[in-house]
Amino acid sequence: MSNHPLLDRIASPADLRTFERKDLPALAEELRAFLIESVAQTGGHLSSNLGTVELTIALHYVFDTPEDRIVWDVGHQTYSHKILTGRREAMATLRRRGGISGFPRRPESEYDTFGTAHSSTSISAALGMAVAARDRDKARAAIAVIGDGAMSAGMAFEALNNAGDMKGINLLVILNDNDMSISPPVGALSHILARLMTPYSAARRLGKKVLGVAPPMAELARKVEEYAKGMITPGSPGTLFEEFGFHYYGPIDGHDLDTLVPMLQSLRRLEGPQFLHVVTRKGRGYKLAEADPIRYHGVARFDRHAGIQDAPPDAPPTYTQVFGDWLCDAAARDPRIVGITPAMCEGSGLTRFAADFPGRYYDVGIAEQHALTFAAGLACEGYRPVVAIYSTFLQRAYDQLIHDIALQNLPVMLAIDRGGLAGADGATHHGAFDLSFLACVPNLLVMLPADENECRQMLYTALCHDGPSAVRYPRGKGPGAPPAPEMCALPLGKAEIRRHGKKTALLAFGSMVSPAQEAGEALDATVINMRFVKPLDEALILRLAHDHELLVTIEENTVIGGAGAEVARVLDNLPARPRLLRLGLPDRFIDHGEQRQLLAEAGLDSAGIIAAVRRPQTPNETQNKP
Repeated sequence: MSNHPLLDRIASPADLRTFERKDLPALAEELRAFLIESVAQTGGHLSSNLGTVELTIALHYVFDTPEDRIVWDVGHQTYSHKILTGRREAMATLRRRGGISGFPRRPESEYDTFGTAHSSTSISAALGMAVAARDRDKARAAIAVIGDGAMSAGMAFEALNNAGDMKGINLLVILNDNDMSISPPVGALSHILARLMTPYSAARRLGKKVLGVAPPMAELARKVEEYAKGMITPGSPGTLFEEFGFHYYGPIDGHDLDTLVPMLQSLRRLEGPQFLHVVTRKGRGYKLAEADPIRYHGVARFDRHAGIQDAPPDAPPTYTQVFGDWLCDAAARDPRIVGITPAMCEGSGLTRFAADFPGRYYDVGIAEQHALTFAAGLACEGYRPVVAIYSTFLQRAYDQLIHDIALQNLPVMLAIDRGGLAGADGATHHGAFDLSFLACVPNLLVMLPADENECRQMLYTALCHDGPSAVRYPRGKGPGAPPAPEMCALPLGKAEIRRHGKKTALLAFGSMVSPAQEAGEALDATVINMRFVKPLDEALILRLAHDHELLVTIEENTVIGGAGAEVARVLDNLPARPRLLRLGLPDRFIDHGEQRQLLAEAGLDSAGIIAAVRRPQTPNETQNKP
């Protein structure tokens, strides 16, 4: 007999809409149990998905999806959505090569109306859909589901500002308030929502007190609670959203289907911009995740009964840990250092720094643009700000990097994590473009470490540099070079010869040094740890061009406009150029999968490098195949 008899009846939301409403709470329990079982086997985002089970059921139960459009902000809370929209069996392939994505993707399902993985885009996208429906005279709803963490980004408020002035649209914004983003919430908005929740919590306690004294008075208790909630809305912090032109409703319990479903049914009949505030609990229904939602936000495979186990104490550090330890050591020596993160404390390795130096740690919320300009302001006043940021999120603050930091030549340091292929999170999270967009920025020092110790020394080098700098490193562990306690600045723009060979020179950047060394042994090639993308070691490149028949650049970055293109620029004016082969990521978006597998498919492991060098080439072949 199946453990999920109700869930077994659902192949699409149309099946869900045949259920009686009284059966929905039991369905939610089955769905939550399936989620825990499934994610324990595949890994993925757990806490956030456990918190949106009832909300997902209610949305697909009330609205005519996919005709009605649901846009899930960030998208790491959409596993229930995937299961209810025909992808239950495919959950076994979640985030694996060739399997389904951990985020909404338009090519994957007609129910994935908008691809999301970066935060705070949902209201803008849903507004575009609502305007299109209005202009085409379609009686179609557009719903944006956004978390309280994502609401801290400026883009969300830009969209609210625009939407509140729109006429004739059918737009519903649902704020999923779980008092969390990935890390605990920060900023004034979190305090506004907390104030709004205080009378709501009082209403809940009042209802429970009445119910506890006289169980037959359940209906009276419910009415008392609803009356108390109605009293708090006028003049409350919900007025903030009213002033944007939205009709505000809530807060309501996002796990109470007897409240959620009627509320959504009522809102579906209304026109104009509507704003519903629901309160959920991240990790709901799994005690380990409820107790530690941060740890269970993104998980590898685990035993669902025992939970996530700690790594052994002698495990080699990741690059993220190397950065975090270095920052604490450097801050102990230099009181000018401050650490800044756009809501990625744990992921960027700042947990220890936040604990040891609370007065010098700033989580600015999901606000990458603000993070960089805030750092620039601090740098103007003599501080040495270090911004810990993922490569994929740095893309969102490119103008601030150019206009506010580099143009003014300010000593802001970027610690860029997840450079290159990020693995199971896929195309939205690969750091595939940073070398291309960093190399063209004047005044900027750009470095890539070949191993853990070199990462520590490069971080110190960046700190010593009197101008903007970036140290870019990959996700996970390096080749295993223990970081030395001492810190020594590297000579700027000087590469390192790792191996002397003949005819062929492999010019490897960062994470590509290790596979290049393996390939160099097989090819009897010279191997260079380039270290710097900017400034390049042009003198060494010219010397290698004189002594070798073939130069091969190898980078974990798109081959177009990357480090190899900078090497080609150095060689442009030579009267007798050697052949140049540029290896890097192809000119397409790369799907999710294991990092090692993805690198091999891109030809960036040792076998791929050897094959590329031995492949017959024309004198002008300068680019990796698409």
